[in-house]
Amino acid sequence: MTVTTDAPGTLPTPADEARLWALIEAAWAELGAEPLALRQALVERDPADDGDDDGSSSAIDAWLDAFLDSLGQLTVELTGQELTDLDRVVERKLYDIDREDIHEVTDGSDDGFLYARGFIVALGRSYYEAVLADPAMALLDADCEGMCYFFAHLHNDRFGSWPETGSGISRESFGNRVGWSA
Repeated sequence: MTVTTDAPGTLPTPADEARLWALIEAAWAELGAEPLALRQALVERDPADDGDDDGSSSAIDAWLDAFLDSLGQLTVELTGQELTDLDRVVERKLYDIDREDIHEVTDGSDDGFLYARGFIVALGRSYYEAVLADPAMALLDADCEGMCYFFAHLHNDRFGSWPETGSGISRESFGNRVGWSA
């Protein structure tokens, strides 16, 4: 699904986007078969079943810290520019799902909705695209705060500065005017 936005600025490259999704998959793969099965169950679930995900969302929560640790290990050798490029992709992905129809499913305050979108990105491309296509695939009360600024924090920790993505957008909630009714 192509997302139309009114946001100017530097866009992520297809290569950077592919790199982000590959890193996310590699980080999850390092954790073994159980989180893979839980993530797959969330992608394949029927959202019409009153939001019942048979416990997969709460079970995946137990893996999120290990996932972020794994992702950090996989990116330990990246340059400042590479981290900035990945941060730009995450920023754009969060922006593109900053939509009223997704918020109606996830609920949450400004921060809560941001963290819900972080969860959607952290679960990988298949889940992200499922939610993008059908907001009912999103989950109430799911969150991964650590994903929202993951690469920005790595950049700051390693290089002593916050990355400048040049995107002209904000990943914060309710910033994508196209995604919200006027």
